[in-house]
Amino acid sequence: MAGENQEIPWPVPKFFFSVTFEDQGEIAFQEVSGLDTEYDPIEYRDGNSIVFSTVKMPGLKKQSDVTLKKGMFKDDKKLFQYFASVVMNKIKRQTVTISLMDQDKSALFTWKLKNAWPLKYTGTDLNAQNSEVAIEELVLAHEELTME
Repeated sequence: MAGENQEIPWPVPKFFFSVTFEDQGEIAFQEVSGLDTEYDPIEYRDGNSIVFSTVKMPGLKKQSDVTLKKGMFKDDKKLFQYFASVVMNKIKRQTVTISLMDQDKSALFTWKLKNAWPLKYTGTDLNAQNSEVAIEELVLAHEELTME
């Protein structure tokens, strides 16, 4: 009806989020990427099929690596130490929780990385000709991505 005040739904902004490690608690990151999962397609054609094309079926599910970026702070070596804790076949796998939050700090969407462990650490690049913040990067491998 005309003149009726209806609330218009808006997409959720993506800038307010938290990342929580099972052992280390919450760590503030600037950017999270790689929250995707997909199935490998299996193409199959029965030998006596009269159709001259394959049928596609879902195969194994695969997970992308998740990349976390944050600013570097004096005396904060937590990410590098976490990466350095990896010893061949001896790494403590943990659940990592990533939550997209509203202005009241309530989780709107929550992703969980099952059995995550640090795959790669990248320190900041150095350049004397600009005044950007030093950013470090941690890449996590994991076995399953779930959304709650």
